[in-house]
Amino acid sequence: MHKKKLQLIKEKILQNEYIVTYHARKEMNNDDYSIFDVERGILTGEIIERQNDIETGEYKYRIKGKITVNDRIEIVCKLGPTNKLVIITVYKT
Repeated sequence: MHKKKLQLIKEKILQNEYIVTYHARKEMNNDDYSIFDVERGILTGEIIERQNDIETGEYKYRIKGKITVNDRIEIVCKLGPTNKLVIITVYKT
């Protein structure tokens, strides 16, 4: 459904054109995730939901991906005003 957007998000990861919010880093630490886990989750993932932020009108994307055979991760991200990918939060599924 969101194949073009997912491809763009994956390209941002591969080109290292992303930033991680303080909140996302905090959640990564809580769940013992590294930035490599987040990258892998996006690169193996699929968009499972597109959300519309009521205040800003921006779209956010929930991506569910694999870290290992048995571990899954969800990432919420958006494309920011500087055209970088912004990783908003991360959590175990």
